[in-house]
Amino acid sequence: MAMPTHIVAVGGIVENEQGEILLVKTQHGGWVYPGGQVEVGENLINALIREVKEESGIDIIVSNLIGVYSNTGIHKWYDDVTDVPTKLMMDYVCKPVSGELSTSEETSESRWVAKDEVLDLVTAPAIRTRYQAYLEFNGNINYMEYITKQNFELKLNRTI
Repeated sequence: MAMPTHIVAVGGIVENEQGEILLVKTQHGGWVYPGGQVEVGENLINALIREVKEESGIDIIVSNLIGVYSNTGIHKWYDDVTDVPTKLMMDYVCKPVSGELSTSEETSESRWVAKDEVLDLVTAPAIRTRYQAYLEFNGNINYMEYITKQNFELKLNRTI
């Protein structure tokens, strides 16, 4: 099966009433905020609700879009064979409505972290950059283009 020309993904920055952010620990990416690929026939909001629930056990409502991101670098998948195409990601602010923290096949830990301590745990440059965009969000949608392999490089950073 040929890979599509773009992978569409969503990310959820889930903030609770105490101002804490939901993080999950993944096998390949370390600590990140939850999210993942949109499946065939699935809309963006439903995909995000599903991904957050699967990865963390938390049910959410999605409030607003804060950023659109393109990873235009083509690199090898974890199997070192398959080319991963351009990835288009959209990050949303979310609020938890129910559920209990849990893990999944994709996550080994989940926890609430103080907003100002998130960057102490997140090491992936792209996720750090996107989280910083959340911290600086002023109502304008962020748009960034970057590559992550071999090294992270921010190629475009603007609002739309």
